Amino acid sequence: MNDKSGFKDVSPTTLADLLGRGQVMDIGIRPLWPSVPRVVGPAFTVRCPPGDNLMLHAAIHRAEPGSVIVVESGDVDYALAGGNVCAVARRRGVAAFVTDGVIRDLAEVREMGFPVFARGVIPIPGTKKAVEPLNRRVRCGGVDVDAGDIVVADEEGIVVVPRTGHEQVLLDARAKAAKEAAESLDAWEAAHRARIDGILRSGGFED
Repeated sequence: MNDKSGFKDVSPTTLADLLGRGQVMDIGIRPLWPSVPRVVGPAFTVRCPPGDNLMLHAAIHRAEPGSVIVVESGDVDYALAGGNVCAVARRRGVAAFVTDGVIRDLAEVREMGFPVFARGVIPIPGTKKAVEPLNRRVRCGGVDVDAGDIVVADEEGIVVVPRTGHEQVLLDARAKAAKEAAESLDAWEAAHRARIDGILRSGGFED
């Protein structure tokens, strides 16, 4: 079974319910253009110190097709990448960039349809001096990410599924989604009302 493609049908919302807050990147990392399709792929991890983007530029030539390049950025004052870097990444089959930094040339990136999840846009580029190892653990959006972890990202958010045990997560996610799909809104409402009223009663709430 291709586990990566299996996660394509699972929403970040379902995964967040299963994995909890610790695997969900913070709200500041968002898709940079509207209606970005869901992105799923193994993480190719990069660390860029403040003001430098060398290793992301190196990564686009080394990441396997289908990879999501995840970047730990040192700041949001200098762009990690621009239109040409995104174009080369797209041409080489990279699925997306996910970074806690910023990029530039957004109009070009939007026009080519390359998915970028980041903190924003700034027109000034970083330097290319700092050599760092690739595919080491990084921290992006408050989540520790290891190379090979599965990244699922869309307009709802970004969830990182640890590569260890991801098969069980996929099975659980599919089961949860199937159960929810089979439940009518009337049944959900009745169960929801009973649960909320029970919590209220236990807290001393009176109508």
